[in-house]
Amino acid sequence: MNRHWLPSFRDRWTRVSVGITAGIAVVAAIIGFALLPFGQPGEQFHSLWDAICSAAGLVQRSPAGQAVVQADYPTTRVEVVPRMLRGEDAVAIGRGATLALRCTMCHGARGLSQADTPNLAGQYPIAIYKQLMDFKTGARASAVMAPLVADLSDADMRDLAAYYAYLPRVSDRGAAEDQPPPIVAHGAPMRGIAPCGACHGDLGNKPGAAWLEGQPAAYLRSQLEAFVSGARRNDIGEQMRNVAHGMTRDEINAAVAFYAQRP
Repeated sequence: MNRHWLPSFRDRWTRVSVGITAGIAVVAAIIGFALLPFGQPGEQFHSLWDAICSAAGLVQRSPAGQAVVQADYPTTRVEVVPRMLRGEDAVAIGRGATLALRCTMCHGARGLSQADTPNLAGQYPIAIYKQLMDFKTGARASAVMAPLVADLSDADMRDLAAYYAYLPRVSDRGAAEDQPPPIVAHGAPMRGIAPCGACHGDLGNKPGAAWLEGQPAAYLRSQLEAFVSGARRNDIGEQMRNVAHGMTRDEINAAVAFYAQRP
């Protein structure tokens, strides 16, 4: 037996192996880049090349003159950037405290709700400002909040955000040493669901996302269900709607219980 044997096309078995491998690759490419894209419901490709580019993840330029599809409902107008609403001074906080007198019935005298409304004390200022702006523009529907924010100016909403962010949170850390459920700590990568903690605290924070610890369970559940049903749709890029749609009932219950029980 030759110990220094090298593959060569002169060898019949090498030719057969390479041919089988190449054949499998060609068949897989045809199925993956040509047949499967055309089998996707709702997809309309103008050519085989469009289907191949779509399967490869390449963005195709829209045909010239084609109208941009607009949502048939109000969408958020807030452009969230990481450094917005930083460094608010004592004057802004004081003005916000005065404006917040109209909010005490639902959100408490110190931003701590005694009902099934969100706690605002210590909330991220960007999150408060965004939601107030969305209530004002109709991007987030609420029969209670809409009239309350109707006469607020942009400066008023910034001052309210500064005031509530200034108040101490219910707690910066949970009292219990419980471990977060998988949906909070790890998400569900196989279903494209990021961990809740990556945007809403513990693991990290995404600008515009709310701090959820200590929020009433009924409020958290109602908002997740609203994202699932489409009743709430002021999330940027439909991110929360996509996440909530992918969550199972048990995962929703686990996330709600985890955040609500942390005082």
